[in-house]
Amino acid sequence: MTISRRKLPPLNALRAFEVSGRRLSFRHAADELGVTQGAVAQQVRALEEYLGQTLFHRLPRGLALTSQGASFLVEMTQAFDVMSDAINHIQSHPNVVTISVTPSFAAKLLIPRLGELNARLPDIELRIIATESVSDFDRDQVDIAVRLTHDSFPPSLDAVCLFQQELIAVASPSLMVGHRLPLSLERLRQLPILHDSHNQWPTFFQTNEKPQGATFNQTTLAIDAALAGQGIALACRAFVEKDIAAGRLISVIDKRLIVKPSYYLVRKRSRAPQQAVEAVWTWCQQALSPSATQQS
Repeated sequence: MTISRRKLPPLNALRAFEVSGRRLSFRHAADELGVTQGAVAQQVRALEEYLGQTLFHRLPRGLALTSQGASFLVEMTQAFDVMSDAINHIQSHPNVVTISVTPSFAAKLLIPRLGELNARLPDIELRIIATESVSDFDRDQVDIAVRLTHDSFPPSLDAVCLFQQELIAVASPSLMVGHRLPLSLERLRQLPILHDSHNQWPTFFQTNEKPQGATFNQTTLAIDAALAGQGIALACRAFVEKDIAAGRLISVIDKRLIVKPSYYLVRKRSRAPQQAVEAVWTWCQQALSPSATQQS
C-alpha cells in the first residue's frame, strides 16, 4: 500500500533517525543537527510510535539498530542522498529553463533562433523537450510549454496566444517549373500531395475525401519533403516563412485557411516566477510571434 505524501512522518523526525543511525548516538546526532540531545531522542521516539516499530536498542553507552531499524536506515540514507543531490544540482544550475514544444515548432521556429536567445540571455541555459504530449509542469519539471491548443486554461496556468494557424500550400520552386502560378484548386489536386497527422487537406479542398499522397506523422517532415521537391505541403505560415523568404519554398495558391486550435505559450502561474523563467517567457513572446519571425 502506497502512503500519501501528506501522511508521511515529519522530515525532522526522519532526519533525526538517519543521523542517529549513522552515528549510533543521540548526543552525536544532536551535535551534527545543532539541536539538543533530548530533542533528537524525542523525534526518534515519535517516529517509532508513528511506524509502530522499535528502531533502536537503547544501550548504556550509545545505540544499536534493530533489524527493522537497520533496513530502514539504508533506505532513508538513500532518500536523503537523493534530496541532497537534487539540491546541489539546482543550486549549481540556477539559470536552467526547460521548455516543452512540439517537434515541428522546435525544428522550424525555436531552434533556428537559439543564437538570438543566447545573445540576448547569455547566462541562461535553455533545455528543449520536443514532444506532442501535454506537459505536467510538476511531474515533467517543465518551466514553459508551447502547445497547439484551444483557449481554455485553468486558473493555475498563465497562457498567451503566439499565433493562429494560417495554413498555406507550399512547394519547392523546382516542382513548379512549367506550372503557371497561382494554381487553381483543380490543378492542385492533380499534383503530389503531402499529408501530416493534422489531416487538413480535406478541409482545404472542402471535401470529405483525403487526397492521395504520402503521409508523415509530423508537420516538419512534410515540410522537409516539400523542400526536397517531393510534393505540396499544407503548413502553418509561421513554420515556412523563412523558407519562402529564402526562395526555398513558394506559395502555390492564393487560398489561405485559418484553423483552430492556435499556438499558445503556457506556464504555471506564480506570484514570484523565477527570474530566468520570466526572461525566457518574455523573449518567447517577443521573438516567436509572426511579426518577429517575418523580420528575422
